[in-house]
Amino acid sequence: MARHAMTELPPLVSTEWLAVHLGDPDLVILEASIFLDTKNASGRPEFRSGLDAFEGDGRLPQSRFADLFFDYSDASATLPFTRPQRSQFIESATRSGIAATTTLVIFDRLVGQWAARLWWLFKTFGHQRVAVLDGGFKKWSSEGRQIETGQIWPHLPEKYQNLWDGLLLASKQDVEKIVLGEDRAALVCLLPEDDFTGAVSARQRAGHIPGSVNLPFKTLLDPRTNALLPPDQLRAAFEAVVPLDGRKIVTYCGGGIASTLGALALSVIGYGNAAEYDGSLAEWVEDTSLPMETGPAKPLR
Repeated sequence: MARHAMTELPPLVSTEWLAVHLGDPDLVILEASIFLDTKNASGRPEFRSGLDAFEGDGRLPQSRFADLFFDYSDASATLPFTRPQRSQFIESATRSGIAATTTLVIFDRLVGQWAARLWWLFKTFGHQRVAVLDGGFKKWSSEGRQIETGQIWPHLPEKYQNLWDGLLLASKQDVEKIVLGEDRAALVCLLPEDDFTGAVSARQRAGHIPGSVNLPFKTLLDPRTNALLPPDQLRAAFEAVVPLDGRKIVTYCGGGIASTLGALALSVIGYGNAAEYDGSLAEWVEDTSLPMETGPAKPLR
């Protein structure tokens, strides 16, 4: 029996925890890195899979690569990185060698937003034992811990079965109800301040969803290690912009990636009434009937 089989798994695990549990029979480690190339032949910023880095630059011991481009995103959707349908998710988890009882630890080589995205996906499909590695590859490698190179060992598929979905998931219709005042919930945008206010924007309509408050996702991180701030500091960061009074909190960003880091942080502090808007502004701004606001946030009551 695995040493952690009878214990609760928090949403965030430390490098020390993972080092102790390497080799546990029900543990699977997944890398979920995606890079943004700003210099390429097209002249436009483009996302790039982290598979090359996983294969060539070393990786965490016994880890596997999770393809967020195709396997864990809906390839038929018009928006990139859209949550997959249940059937596709089950097929991808099966190919990754993950069972419903697997203890899953996810990391990336950036600041944790892609690991948080995959963590959120598994949570929305009801996977119980899934966590993000705090600080990811940067913290693990900077501590001089084992890095695996060379041959990538194959793994056997597992027939994945999940029980339910819906946790941590908000739709465009849910957000519309919040904007109209039909749902007493709070919208928290994880974009940088200049993007939130509309001073800069890469989208066809600048600004934010009306009634939102701003909490840039990088303010939740320790820049030295890429680890999330301690829970008391995370709580203080949220309380500075939104009352943590039990109301539903919906996080969003430009494309549903950074906002999952906000959902993860809320889970770390034990705030249970939270969800993430998967389509985020990429979906919202495409519907010209939906309003946008510019300028600073208005205080929430």
